[in-house]
Amino acid sequence: MTIAVETLAEHACFGGVQGFYRHASAACAGPMRFGVFVPAAGRESRLPTLFWFAGLTCNEETFAIKAGAQRVAAELGLILVTPDTSPREPELPGDRESWDFGQGAGFYVDATQAPWSAHYRMSSWVTEELPALVAARFPADASRLGVFGHSMGGHGALVSALRRPDVFRSCSAFAPISAAAECPWGHKALGHYLGPDRGSWADWDASALMRRRPFGDEILVDQGLADRFLEVQLRPELLEAAAAASGQRLRLRRHAGYDHGYFFIQTFIADHLEHHADRLG
Repeated sequence: MTIAVETLAEHACFGGVQGFYRHASAACAGPMRFGVFVPAAGRESRLPTLFWFAGLTCNEETFAIKAGAQRVAAELGLILVTPDTSPREPELPGDRESWDFGQGAGFYVDATQAPWSAHYRMSSWVTEELPALVAARFPADASRLGVFGHSMGGHGALVSALRRPDVFRSCSAFAPISAAAECPWGHKALGHYLGPDRGSWADWDASALMRRRPFGDEILVDQGLADRFLEVQLRPELLEAAAAASGQRLRLRRHAGYDHGYFFIQTFIADHLEHHADRLG
């Protein structure tokens, strides 16, 4: 079956193609945008594929423009997929009123509360619908998928890997929200998307999930120590404690002087791509 994908733009990049696309999402009941980088090796064979989940206020272009990942991905023969961070249409009441909720802030969960539940089904989109679409439309090997992300997207990557190890075989994160149920960003997002019953929040909290069912391989996490969100929002020590309790293999690296931005990501992106290539290659 042919899946309709609208090409918004395509650019030659390190011998491959960096493209941006849109499709009609059944999961989100509306148009959703995503980016794909296919290296030259994709002309000859199906390749391992990494899904990058971006952070608050970002979109499908942010990582492709700022991270400097395509050169290394081309050398390693990796496809990079960058989903948007929330639905953009239709516009819902209040979903543009704050930078940390609604548009640009889907938190990679499947909302259960109206009106969000009709469209903010980000988990279903990024773990089911979009991987199937990418495998059908691009030379992606659906049996070799990895996931990584930053901040809100680091939360999304960890939660997606822990919930769906049948989909993702490798996982890493930059400055993730390590315990969404234990920080102000998470309280706001999960309270609106999932409702006031905090018992349901644990299914979307990386540390809580890790305590219950660790991921089957080592997870790499990088955290800057000059990150202004470190102590209140990110709390990597909770992820570390969860890993110790469950036996999860976790390589948590702390870096003096690095903050929350993309200069930090640029510095260590090659390490993350190599981490995934070693596991998916």
